[in-house]
Amino acid sequence: MTTLTQRIQYLAESETLAMSRKSRELKALGHDVINLSLGEPDFNTPDYIKEAAKEAIDKNFTFYPPVAGYEDLRKAICLKLKRDNNLDYECNQIVVSTGAKQSIANVVLSLVNPGDEVLVPAPYWVSYKEIIKVAEGKAVFIPATIENDFKVTPQQLEAAITPKTRLLIYSSPCNPTGSVYSRDELKGIAEVIVKYPNITIIADEIYEHINFIGKHESICQFDFIKDRVVLVNGVSKGFAMTGWRIGFIAAPVDIAKACDKLQGQFTSGASSIAQRAALKAFATAPDDTPDMKIMLKAFRERRDLMLKLLAEIPGMKLNHPDGAFYIFPDISCYFGKSDGKTNVANANDLCLYLLNKVYVALVPGDAFGDPRCIRFSYATGIDKLTEAVRRIKQALEELR
Repeated sequence: MTTLTQRIQYLAESETLAMSRKSRELKALGHDVINLSLGEPDFNTPDYIKEAAKEAIDKNFTFYPPVAGYEDLRKAICLKLKRDNNLDYECNQIVVSTGAKQSIANVVLSLVNPGDEVLVPAPYWVSYKEIIKVAEGKAVFIPATIENDFKVTPQQLEAAITPKTRLLIYSSPCNPTGSVYSRDELKGIAEVIVKYPNITIIADEIYEHINFIGKHESICQFDFIKDRVVLVNGVSKGFAMTGWRIGFIAAPVDIAKACDKLQGQFTSGASSIAQRAALKAFATAPDDTPDMKIMLKAFRERRDLMLKLLAEIPGMKLNHPDGAFYIFPDISCYFGKSDGKTNVANANDLCLYLLNKVYVALVPGDAFGDPRCIRFSYATGIDKLTEAVRRIKQALEELR
């Protein structure tokens, strides 16, 4: 039998992908499964972006692209950052990767040595913890509460800093909670980190365009901390381009060069055709994109519906998410209950109970650093969402 490395043995499978796999297995057996586990818009990529990809094929963009991305794409990203966020970057500060996940991994592997500490506000996106493991760093989790809209305070942040702290990584809008940090809240975080010259911030802004409260706020807007921030973004969520696999960083030049070097050995440049599609996406202002407005309107309507329906379930505690397409309720009041056949001790048990009993796939909060909660993705149609909550309510009524 092959002996695998400790690195791969310690690495956990993505729980979102694991839950999706289980739901597919049940579906293959003929069950009517409603999958609310994946963070993927249910909209098609806009036609004008698809046309750009077809044109790229016809124009023979079929050779190896530069490792950091085509220069015109990186220029378009710089223009996007100026147009949408009033941020100034040069081409040599941009590295395009095969999705924002690779962008984050590049940065962590470039900055974290074995034993270095990475501050991770919890709840957090599942892959942060595992990427830190691969770098042999130590994740230091800072718990946020539903009462504080799942957002950490500057005081909590400062209390977690030690001489070994190397990075802070967070997302806003947040996966899994949908929480959005305000300008003042981000400034408070920046004012803490600026006091510690060895700490870099990774600001995961992949859900920038799925924001229900107006203008997106980036921590990069504060000049006193900008040269210590790596901004991560991409096309997957806001442009419904998950399968195209294009993400990017905007970073200090030394970090961008390090990520270019690392990526050159791992994957080289991202797909040439996907890059040409992304160029079209970034070149178009959000206000000029009807598809984006339609998608945002739909997500807002779904969020409002889900909050209304879930609030009718006894014992379910909710915050009011202002972005992304997730709801992350505290369902701990159901722990220790049973329907006579299945005992529910924790969130994982509850998710498996709901999947096996009423065929609704959710993700337990343990995967995101809060074992009291479960994650709903409302990136599916109104009818399915309504039916899913009806089934869940029925199943939970049977727990005593």
